[in-house]
Amino acid sequence: MEIHPFWHGYPELRKRLAKVNQVIHSHIRIKDQNIKGIINDVINSGGKLLRPAYAILCSEIGPEQDEDKAIAIAAALETLHIATLVHDDVIDQAETRRGNATLHELYDNKFAIYAGDYLFSVCFSIMSSYADSLSTISYNTRSMEKILSGELEQLHSRFQPPTSVKNYLSRISGKTAHLFALSCYIGAVESKASRQIARRAWNMGHYIGMAYQITDDILDYLGDGEKMGKPVMADAKQGIYTLPLIYTMQYDKNAVTAILDKEEPLTNNDINQLMNLINQAQGIEKAQNIARRYTNKALQQLNKLPDGDYKDTLYQLTQQLLKRTT
Repeated sequence: MEIHPFWHGYPELRKRLAKVNQVIHSHIRIKDQNIKGIINDVINSGGKLLRPAYAILCSEIGPEQDEDKAIAIAAALETLHIATLVHDDVIDQAETRRGNATLHELYDNKFAIYAGDYLFSVCFSIMSSYADSLSTISYNTRSMEKILSGELEQLHSRFQPPTSVKNYLSRISGKTAHLFALSCYIGAVESKASRQIARRAWNMGHYIGMAYQITDDILDYLGDGEKMGKPVMADAKQGIYTLPLIYTMQYDKNAVTAILDKEEPLTNNDINQLMNLINQAQGIEKAQNIARRYTNKALQQLNKLPDGDYKDTLYQLTQQLLKRTT
């Protein structure tokens, strides 16, 4: 498959990410060719492969570097990510993902759930073949628990008043940041980096994931619907209230509540009113400031990692993520 255009400026990393996809496809062992084709289409659906990219880059931190193992572990992490997205779409009843119809829309919820479960099993199949120790698999298992608990928290909080920045940050820590942290950590551990260095890689990944999700949520308000692959303010329409709207709720609770407490779905007029309130409250600017703070924290951790060519790529990539428009 064609690697996302995001990586055109990183030719060497782009080649490795192509190998990541090859490893994933090689582990899809389903006799029914129609079902196998459907699963392969999900894998080829156009993701940026950010988590495997961070795993590969962090595999250069330690003194022992094995490219084949790094690519395989990156493939396992990406498979885990895809599996969570398939389940996430079922929970949210999302109609599209990256501009394409979601699996449950094309087939049904049961099919999508089993497909996601199958991808979870593929993740552990790849990981068990290449990880040096059970501790890596154990970290992966605990991370799956953390990610899924974050999804459950988001599901439970849907259509609840968006009042707490702390709760929002806790939710995205499990939902998104944990897998970024895991990717950086496992890359470092499997290259035999010291415990202290691996912990710094974990912290860096956590901060990157926090900044990434906040930026992603901001784009839900600002982004081009066609480029994003989903309608603008899709999260708010689904009752998922993110940082710009939380800040707006703190600014004018009565006005926001009057719109969100309606029993019927949000109309275009409701969306326009919310956007006006968000602009008045500077909700987007405040959220962007938080994303910058997390990015700066990530770069501080990056600066403490051992020297190497990988650091320049990590720095450039992390800065680019905050500035993205899709």
